[in-house]
Amino acid sequence: MNPVARVEVLASQSGGSLEDQQADVGQGNRVFRVDRQRIERAVREILIAIGEDPDREGLRETPARVARMYDELFGGLHEDPRVHLRKFFTEKCDEVILVRDITFNSMCEHHMMPFMGKAHVAYLPRERVVGLSKLARVVEAVARRPQVQERMTEQIADILEQELGARGVAVVIEAVHTCMTIRGVRKPDSLCVTSAMRGYFRNRSSTRAELMTLIYGNRR
Repeated sequence: MNPVARVEVLASQSGGSLEDQQADVGQGNRVFRVDRQRIERAVREILIAIGEDPDREGLRETPARVARMYDELFGGLHEDPRVHLRKFFTEKCDEVILVRDITFNSMCEHHMMPFMGKAHVAYLPRERVVGLSKLARVVEAVARRPQVQERMTEQIADILEQELGARGVAVVIEAVHTCMTIRGVRKPDSLCVTSAMRGYFRNRSSTRAELMTLIYGNRR
């Protein structure tokens, strides 16, 4: 299968499991690149379709800019987030480890419009402890692809649970969706909150309550 076709297959599989999305992509490296020339042609056609002149000065380089943008925004589609968790340390730690307010930007696959916000990622280790930046890297890799917030939340939790073997994993994501704030219903102050709880965070209300206090404090 040629690289362009492979990219198309990966994009079409974005609604499936993370294993499907990452199949044959490589060990965390971007094996296949986005077909920028094809995007440029498509953007040019969109400009014509809306009644614009793609050859006027202000739009002449727009197709190339959009192609570079998509290459950047969808870079996570060709990365395996799990590689960031393969290096770990064995430490005695019986308390919650939380990285709060991890900013991210993603693209809603329904309207191809951005949604952005913060992810709060926590785990209760059994033995394995990873560098704090690795949690942010996982969020970044999962976010930079055509996504929906609900799936993104579950995928991050699943990855942490599988790779770290933690006693508990929790992911809470808060995001603003431009497909809801600047079009359609147009509610600019709306905020979508999703959560995925695993292990102790799901089964023990006291552990979950401690997590919510660590994340929100008196903000709730």
